Amino acid sequence: MTLSMRSRKTIKATVMHVAVLALMTTAVVGCNRGIKPVVNDPVKLIQIAQPISVLQPVFDTNIGSKNANKKDPLSLQIGYDNDQMVVASRAGDVIGFDNNGKRLWSVNIGKPITGGVTVDAFSQTAVVTTRDGQVLAFDSMTGAERWEQQLSGSVLTPALITNNRVILSATDGSLHGLSLQTGQSVWQFATQVPAISVRGTAAPTLLDDKTALLATADGRLHAITADNGLPQWSRRIGVGMGSSEIERMSDVDGKPIVDNNQLFAISYSGQLIAIDLASRQVMFVNELASLKSLAVNNRQVIATSLDGKIVAYDRRTGEKLWENEALAYRKLTNPVMIGNYIAVGDLDGVVHLFDPATGTIVSRVQTKGTLTTLQVEGNRLLTQSTSGQVAIWQVAQ
Repeated sequence: MTLSMRSRKTIKATVMHVAVLALMTTAVVGCNRGIKPVVNDPVKLIQIAQPISVLQPVFDTNIGSKNANKKDPLSLQIGYDNDQMVVASRAGDVIGFDNNGKRLWSVNIGKPITGGVTVDAFSQTAVVTTRDGQVLAFDSMTGAERWEQQLSGSVLTPALITNNRVILSATDGSLHGLSLQTGQSVWQFATQVPAISVRGTAAPTLLDDKTALLATADGRLHAITADNGLPQWSRRIGVGMGSSEIERMSDVDGKPIVDNNQLFAISYSGQLIAIDLASRQVMFVNELASLKSLAVNNRQVIATSLDGKIVAYDRRTGEKLWENEALAYRKLTNPVMIGNYIAVGDLDGVVHLFDPATGTIVSRVQTKGTLTTLQVEGNRLLTQSTSGQVAIWQVAQ
C-alpha cells in the first residue's frame, strides 16, 4: 500500500491527536513515565423520543465474585453453540448452562481467566485461557478436564478452534497452534513485539477454511495455515507516526472481519482498511482509531472510535455515510449487527440499538456492570459485564 505525501501528513496529524486521546482511556504496557491522564466525562444519555422494541430478554445470571477485579478491562467471551453455553468468571469459575439457563456443571480452576471461553460443538470441547498463559480444555457437556498446556506468554483473548487445532495469540508476540485432542504444541510462530503497546490482543479468526488470521501489536495481520503454522502472507495495517514510541503505537486489537471476500481491520494508530481478498488490493483506507472489532452488513462497515463515535462507511468505497456522537466517552464496545439493527454497549451496561440507515438510536436494553464486548449468535445477543452479569437477548418477534 502506497500513501501520498499529503495523505501521510493528514494521517500523522490524526495519529498524534489519537495517541493523546487514547492515553486518556486505555492502559498502555511497557512504560511508566509519570504521564497524568486527562479523563473526559462520558456524555449523559438523552431519552429516546419514541423507542421501539428490538430485543427481548431470554436469560440472565450473575457469576461474579467478590475476589475478582471488577475494574480489570479485559473481556470475557461466552462460549455458545445451539445446545448450550459455557461461561467463565474472572475468579476462575467455568460454568456450563443449557439454552434455557439451567446450570449443568461448574468447576473452578483456581486462577484468573482472561480470555473467556471458546466452544467447539463437534468435539464438545470448551477451551479457556488464563493470565499466566495456561490453556485448559474441558468436556463442554460434563465439565471434565481433558488437558492443559502452558504457553510462553499471557493469553488475553479467546482461542480459535478449527481444523483440529486450538489457535491462540499470546502477549509475548508468539502465536500457537495446539492439538485439539491432546493440547500438545503443533506449531509456533513468533512476531515482533514493540517496546510499548496497548494492553490486549486481537482474537484469532478464520480467513478461509484452512487459514487463520492473526493481528499483532506491531500493526500487522498474519495469514497462517491452521494445521501446520506455515505463514502465507503478512501485511501492515497500523501505521504509527511520530517522534516518540507512544505516537508510534500501531496495535490491531480488534478482531479482523472477513465477509464476502473482503477483509476489514482497524488500528489504534488510526487506520481503518478494507482489502479485496481476490486481488489482494487495498480498497480504501479511512482515518479512524479503535481497539474494537468492526461490524459489517450488506452495505456498510461500522466502527466505534476511541472517543466514543459510531461511524458507518460504505463498504465498497469507504465513503462516510453517517456519524453519531451521542455516546461520546462512554467506553463503547465493538458494534455488532443483530437483526436489522446495530448494537453497541457502554460503561453503564446499556446496549444501544441504532438504525443502520440513519445512525439514530431507536432502542435500548440494560444489564448490570460495564460492557466490553458484544457477541451475536444467530438472532441472540450475548453480553457479559465486568461485574459478572451474563445476559442474553433475542430479536423480538
